[in-house]
Amino acid sequence: MKTRPEEERIVITGVGLTSPNGDNLPEYRKSLLTGKSGIEPYSIRYFGDTLAGVCHYDTLKYQSRRELRRGTRAGSIAIYCANEALRDSGIDWSGVDRSRTGVYIGLTEHGNVETENEIYGISQYEYDCSYWSHHHNPRTVVNSPAGEVTLNLGITGPHYALGAACAAGNAGIIQGVQQLRLGEVDFAFAGGVSESIHTFGIFAAFNAQNALARNDDPAKASRPFDMARNGIVVSEGGCLYTLERLTDARRRGARIYGEVVGYGMNSDATDFVLPNPERQAECMQKALACAGLASEEIDIINTHATATPSGDPQEIEAIRSLFGSSPKTYINNTKSFIGHAMGAAGVLELAGNLPAFDDGIVHPTINVDQLDPKCEIRNLVLNTPREVGKIRLILNNSFGMVGINAVVIVAKVEND
Repeated sequence: MKTRPEEERIVITGVGLTSPNGDNLPEYRKSLLTGKSGIEPYSIRYFGDTLAGVCHYDTLKYQSRRELRRGTRAGSIAIYCANEALRDSGIDWSGVDRSRTGVYIGLTEHGNVETENEIYGISQYEYDCSYWSHHHNPRTVVNSPAGEVTLNLGITGPHYALGAACAAGNAGIIQGVQQLRLGEVDFAFAGGVSESIHTFGIFAAFNAQNALARNDDPAKASRPFDMARNGIVVSEGGCLYTLERLTDARRRGARIYGEVVGYGMNSDATDFVLPNPERQAECMQKALACAGLASEEIDIINTHATATPSGDPQEIEAIRSLFGSSPKTYINNTKSFIGHAMGAAGVLELAGNLPAFDDGIVHPTINVDQLDPKCEIRNLVLNTPREVGKIRLILNNSFGMVGINAVVIVAKVEND
């Protein structure tokens, strides 16, 4: 692994999340180790009954009812996650320079929910646009969720959203790391959020693509790698990390979840929707080169696999090309538990694996009753957690529409 000056080493010191099966890291990790799914029946206007991953966090924990009405669902999720991460970090917030604090949040999309709500609202008044909310413009600007965090926490440093489809959460982490290394900020909130389940359009669109999962048992609906997989379960959620330089974290005696040691981003440039396994493999290779690692050194690969018939085998093909001969690289998937949380997917999936640095357990991919032969690969952990001993390195894949790929590698920080 590459040796960097300590001031260039960026570490995770706080985790704040809400997911369909847990609203903090210990609860979420327990769900992943006990096979608890977060998928439930869901109904949305116009589209009707379907399945979704729904978050049940306390919306009033860090906001008033008035603030909730003014803001957005994505902003509410971001505010909850930021405050939870801040509290988890143990930092003295009163002593942090807010002008040197950055907020970098990945989004798949933003504004559809608010626009659909407004159109539905004026439909009740014969489409009289005088009933259109004056809050609509600030609600729909892309930076709104990140900006809502700054308003809530009094942050005066930079904030922005990164649109990177379903690779957006990893892109948020990468941006936070880069800004800390450049010296633009001294403390960062980085990750991704998703409010996708509140727009009927996403369900209708996936349904039109024959890519929306169906199952009589909601808990069995999200089933990457299984022969019976039939599509995506749309989910909401969020995860933000507090990022700091290792020097600062050690100076204040912070608990360190891990160090971001490598990352890579690239583009397929081949199709709007269909992934390109060659480009995915190149993105993973970029992350390995950035970290100065060989493929056989990786202990866990968290796959992006969404349970679509074409996407899952292509990612496995990409992984096989780099890790097929690695004897101790274990492979899992988190969407089988929580569905596809879009812009929050990568960061939630990484969070679920971080505790493996301490407990040495790889959580499984659930709902694999019959493994698709096209998805077979060594050390794919299925249905039951696997105790593997010491875990030092986690590689996290996130791939999105219009061919955007992002990979992040996190290492356990030893007392060196």
